[in-house]
Amino acid sequence: MAATGPWQPKEEGFAAICGLLEQQISHSASSADKSQIWQQLQHYSQFPDFNNYLAFILARAEGKSVEVRQAAGLLLKNNLKNAYTSMAPAYQQYIKSELLPCLGAADRHVRSTVGTIVTVVVQLEGILGWPELLQALVNCLDSNDLNHMEGAMDALSKICEDIPQLLDSDVPGLPERPINVFFPRLLKFFQSPHASLRKLSLGSVNQYIMLMPAALHASMDQYLQGLFILANDPSSEVRKLVSAAFVQLIEVRPAFLEPHLRNVIEYMLQVNKDTEEEVALEACEFWSAYCEAQLPPENLIEFLPPLIPILLSNMVYSDDDESLADAEEDGSVPDRDQDIKPRFHSSRLHGSDNVEDDDDDIVGIWNLRKCSAAALDILSNVFGDEILPTLMPFVQAKLATSDDETWKGREAAVLSLGAIAEGCISGLYPHLNEIIAFLIPLLDDKFPLIRSISCWTLSRFSKFIVQGAGHQKGYEQFDKVLVGLLRRILDNNKRVQEAACSAFATLEEEAAEELAPRLEMILQHLMCAFGKYQRRNLRIVYDAIGTLADAVGGELNQPTYLEILMPPLIAKWQQLSNSDKDLFPLLECFTSISQALGAGFSQFAEPVFQRCISIIESQQLAKVQAKINPVPSGVPYDKEFIVCSLDLLSGLAEGLGSGIESLVSQSNLRDLLLQCCTDDASDVRQSGFALLGDLARVCPVHLQPRLPEFLDIAAKQLNTPKLQETVSVANNACWAIGELAVKVRQEISPIVLTVISCLVQILQHAEELNKSLIENSAITLGRLAWVCPELVAPHMEHFMQRWCIALSMIRDDVEKEDAFRGLCALVRTNPSGALNSLIYLCNAIASWHEIRSEELHNEVHQVLHGYKQMLTNGGAWDQCMSALAPPVKEKLSKIYQV
Repeated sequence: MAATGPWQPKEEGFAAICGLLEQQISHSASSADKSQIWQQLQHYSQFPDFNNYLAFILARAEGKSVEVRQAAGLLLKNNLKNAYTSMAPAYQQYIKSELLPCLGAADRHVRSTVGTIVTVVVQLEGILGWPELLQALVNCLDSNDLNHMEGAMDALSKICEDIPQLLDSDVPGLPERPINVFFPRLLKFFQSPHASLRKLSLGSVNQYIMLMPAALHASMDQYLQGLFILANDPSSEVRKLVSAAFVQLIEVRPAFLEPHLRNVIEYMLQVNKDTEEEVALEACEFWSAYCEAQLPPENLIEFLPPLIPILLSNMVYSDDDESLADAEEDGSVPDRDQDIKPRFHSSRLHGSDNVEDDDDDIVGIWNLRKCSAAALDILSNVFGDEILPTLMPFVQAKLATSDDETWKGREAAVLSLGAIAEGCISGLYPHLNEIIAFLIPLLDDKFPLIRSISCWTLSRFSKFIVQGAGHQKGYEQFDKVLVGLLRRILDNNKRVQEAACSAFATLEEEAAEELAPRLEMILQHLMCAFGKYQRRNLRIVYDAIGTLADAVGGELNQPTYLEILMPPLIAKWQQLSNSDKDLFPLLECFTSISQALGAGFSQFAEPVFQRCISIIESQQLAKVQAKINPVPSGVPYDKEFIVCSLDLLSGLAEGLGSGIESLVSQSNLRDLLLQCCTDDASDVRQSGFALLGDLARVCPVHLQPRLPEFLDIAAKQLNTPKLQETVSVANNACWAIGELAVKVRQEISPIVLTVISCLVQILQHAEELNKSLIENSAITLGRLAWVCPELVAPHMEHFMQRWCIALSMIRDDVEKEDAFRGLCALVRTNPSGALNSLIYLCNAIASWHEIRSEELHNEVHQVLHGYKQMLTNGGAWDQCMSALAPPVKEKLSKIYQV
């Protein structure tokens, strides 16, 4: 029966719910008790007026503890998120009417909880759904009663944080936007005697810097004036917000600060020394933001002499820095699960967009030390050697000390050398041999954090160290760094192990074949670390081994080296179960090794291949079971196992070439791969299509029985409304279609036109998509044209210009040769199809550095001469030639005599 009068709680319902909430927040309740309490609360929530009880307890249960009232409020907030819109309007109204008077509740915790619930309701209903709220907030703000002002300000600040655009919208029935009503009041509170109001009002206005509504634009002078007044506020939270405002303004609206820039910079210098680290940290963000906003650097030059010493002193470890706890010899202490950061494998991508992560020791929790080092790095990139006269005397003075008390200063000086390694390289260049000679002994310093930072800083000079290895003295230095880092890889401190392994991986990438003479020693050290490290750092050893394999390639393929490298890896491989996540980095490591060893990996290939197949099978089974039964039994599903296994199979296909054929023929890989290419997870599809392309290159015959399905599913990846979101999948699918086309030739014909129309769409939106997808689209279009010119030629004029532009961007390689074979085949089939795009065609041909294939060179020669013959009479050929850029014209005339 519908409620007739206003809703009233029943005593027994009120008592029961309060009792449950008391038990729920009780510290003595066991987890089994809590689970039972939760179930009972869930049972009560079936009653339509349960949320009314919660609102009543929060607003009116004066006799109950604040904790119980807060618990009722938090439960109410969560319930409303899911159930508000389906509640009876009378109950919605009841809850809202209970909340409004509570904005000014005597207890701060109750007020704050009310503010959170108000924000949820406004999110669900908008301003229009609760017209009384705006007036209530205004009344409280204007009341002069601290509880009311603070309660309204708390609710308003949460609305500004979660849904700022809502206040800056037109509301039917209101003469102006809500923001125009609130802004003058917020700015007035900047001068309140109460720190809580100053903080909440400033925080609320700051939320609008990015959106920059007309109301803030119009009151900008008043806002900036307010910021300058609050600049030296006694409350550190307010000072932090002032710094945050200046940082955001310099990022998004630097023009507003330009008239006041001197004052702002001077203020930021002062706050960068604030005794409260959080305030100093916020101010320190300003220097990077200033440089990235591309404001005139000369405005900062005169401030560098005071700024650099501040940054240097802030780079010294503070006494409570968590890293100081890493200073003991802990190499034999096993890692806890929470010490091991989640790692993410990035699926294989075919093309030019493989971006490597930055090699930074500067990870973990962001703090003043790291922010100061990052600022110094950016300043060195903007000002280069100009910062050295100020910086180096400080660095030299700190490095000249040797007593135990000053080790933190020495460590910060080494960090600063690493931070400026890129930006100041030309100024440091004449002194680099001395700097490196100075750093090498620090690898053996008694303080672990000096050892670890010296590893990182040396790695920042890797390029220089490797370049010098060509002559005797330089080689000796390279060798000392190499041996020093290897020694640190076997350090007894986990932090040093990690820094040394990462630094060594950076050196490996630069050194490549220079490492060959030292391979045996390197492998012995890495495998010794492999036996010594705990789980977390083991992952970094795998990375160093994988990077080594990528760097030296086939040099690794010698029995002596393989005897050191492979047995420990295989033992670990056998020891880990198919559902152990420690298998991921090992799978990645094997991928690099199999590619480096090529056919040399064949002696290890069969068990590795079979293991990958069984991992994919068990994971696909786990996925099906998880859908049927959400409570996991057996192997838990984790798609990353499939992705890593597919990528290792790709590595095997690349390394073994056609040698993988016997393994593929005796397995069900084809059917598993088709499942992976239709998976709903994009990274599984991405790796699936990478493997499809790799198999197409080496054993297409084993894909034949299901070829139409593979082609169909690959074509679908190119024609999706959300291409931007799955661009890497489309990239690999596109590449795989091209690889299949050149192997199966005419059998590709059923999908040619479907794929061509998708590729044309992609080329027409080249500006919005990534470079790799554009390159692969241009190549695949060319390969399809080469294999089926008669199908593609009639459509040439729809895509020639865009296609030629994309072809001009591709570097010389075999894939570009295939694309140009397609181009020549099209022109032979339909010469008039390219007439309107002749200038683009000439530019594409001129983009070659050198066509190595004589046969293709001749075909291109014929194309140009064919057009010259066709167009000479009306003077159109000369017209085309004169429209070309002089270097292009010169190149074509020199190479093709046109």
